[in-house]
Amino acid sequence: MLKILTLETTCDETAAAVVTGSLEVLGSVVASQDALHEKFGGVVPEIASRAHLENLLPVIDETLRRAETTLADLDAIAVANMPGLAGSLLVGLVAAKTLALALQKPLIAVNHLQAHIYACKIAFKEEIFPCVGLIVSGGHTSLYRCNGAIDFTFLGGTIDDAAGEAFDKVAAMLGLPYPGGPSIQKAAATGNPKAYSFPRSLLHEERLAFSFSGLKTAVRYHLFGQGVKRSLESGVRSQESGDGREIADVAASFQEAAVDCLVGKSVQALQQTGLSTLCVGGGVAANARFREKMTAVAEDKGCRLFIAPLALCTDNAVMGAIAIERYRAGLFEPLDLDVSPGLVR
Repeated sequence: MLKILTLETTCDETAAAVVTGSLEVLGSVVASQDALHEKFGGVVPEIASRAHLENLLPVIDETLRRAETTLADLDAIAVANMPGLAGSLLVGLVAAKTLALALQKPLIAVNHLQAHIYACKIAFKEEIFPCVGLIVSGGHTSLYRCNGAIDFTFLGGTIDDAAGEAFDKVAAMLGLPYPGGPSIQKAAATGNPKAYSFPRSLLHEERLAFSFSGLKTAVRYHLFGQGVKRSLESGVRSQESGDGREIADVAASFQEAAVDCLVGKSVQALQQTGLSTLCVGGGVAANARFREKMTAVAEDKGCRLFIAPLALCTDNAVMGAIAIERYRAGLFEPLDLDVSPGLVR
């Protein structure tokens, strides 16, 4: 039985998994760094890479224990080497190279974004390709034509901020905890999504592109006034200050605008490619309003929709099972493999 150890250290989650050729997950562990980055309102690269150094070996050890697997039982070592934070990526890559060399096992490179889409195949055990793939997270908001598991063509993406970054920044403006996605969703649950008319940039243009900078700026102007310079620390709204209703309404209105853009551009991508299957992965895909609205639109348009389950939306090593496709294609890497932090299109 084919067994691959997969490693994930692209950003601020340290993760490992043992997966089989039949997409069975024998063991999986994710060590989150949210508590380390919370006071900064976002991921600090140096802190992230140092935490990976501390966490990775214990995470691998626990994963193997849960999988009831030894290093000698493995057939290959896989690691996400693109895209992501350079320091974080290097920690995972050096560990994977060391294991591959010591065990004399093949080394397999994983594209983190392709893996987010492959999470849908792992979860639903169905053939999802060809499809349009939407990756929506803290660092990425991109659309791809996915002809196969490792055959992706870039269709378009954000021209400024990623959707997840916008959620984090708006949450900070509202005085809500990091990470912003869950905080915005919780606050929005009691808010009116029509309370404020925030922009839906590029929604009605034909090009497959996203823009969330204007939406984020519109929220800031609404809260603090145009041209007013305030730091997030001195300018946030506070639940304790009696602004609870406004916070809920702003959160709901912002969330609705962001979701409209994600759903609308996904539909445009399906129409322009002629494909009828949409697969979605990434942390923002865990948003309940997005899942609700995307599901309704897919049913209305008669499209097949696969959204990764919540446990596979945020960064994890299970989605590294895409390495199985590369293993079977004989796509192994030399030990001088390097990281590619930037988005490779």
